[in-house]
Amino acid sequence: MGTSRRLPRQIYERELRRLQAQLMVMQEWVRAEGARIAVVFEGRDAAGKGSTIKRVTEYLNPRVARIVALPTPTDRERTQWYFQRYVEHLPAAGEIVLFDRSWYNRAGVERVMGFCTGQEYRRFLHQCPIFERMLVEDGILLRKYWFSVSDAEQERRFCSRLDDPMRRWKLSPMDLESISRWEEYSRAKDEMFVHTDIPEAPWYVVDSDDKRRARINMISHLLSTIPYREVERPELRLPRRPPPKGYERPPRDVQTYVPDHAATLRA
Repeated sequence: MGTSRRLPRQIYERELRRLQAQLMVMQEWVRAEGARIAVVFEGRDAAGKGSTIKRVTEYLNPRVARIVALPTPTDRERTQWYFQRYVEHLPAAGEIVLFDRSWYNRAGVERVMGFCTGQEYRRFLHQCPIFERMLVEDGILLRKYWFSVSDAEQERRFCSRLDDPMRRWKLSPMDLESISRWEEYSRAKDEMFVHTDIPEAPWYVVDSDDKRRARINMISHLLSTIPYREVERPELRLPRRPPPKGYERPPRDVQTYVPDHAATLRA
């Protein structure tokens, strides 16, 4: 059961820092063990998926943890097996992949907006559990999170983005249309869960009306489901700098420096 009380910032920041430290421990375990983790982030527009992914990856090594956010499929990709373009982005040994939206586009926006046929949609519902069982059977640690936001909170976030030029890029005409198609998206999500909430790869719902709680709860849950442990790391020591051997730095006037904009600022 969710709660409307917003998590205080001080508590949130302290716990987020602790969880991010544990994510780094998990990352080292993934590298050492050659584990493969794939995390699917799905949910309503403006539900907080992107901001949560940002907190997950904030301190992780981008060579280990990478975000996959695929654009609209090309004409060639539309003729492929539906899952094909996602397969090439799955993790190899020692990798964590976070899907900012995923193959579930077919069960959501494509279904509601009519971007796929009824036959394609039914084929997806049949093949998706098979596809995911194959991933799990092959050893991939697959986690699926659905970020749930109320209609009132979604509308409030849309309005705040419209008024903020730094975040207006997050809005598209399709995002805004999701308001008028709220119930259609709800029915599509419910049907998707019926077919794809399987024991091998269950859906985990994140109550995200409070973004701080959503981030903390999602990261904490992910860590609790991964059998990671602390891995001993080699001790690193800073070497002594060798004595100079006559090198002289070129004069400043032979190189082009960026202007000192910071010097023009006033407190």
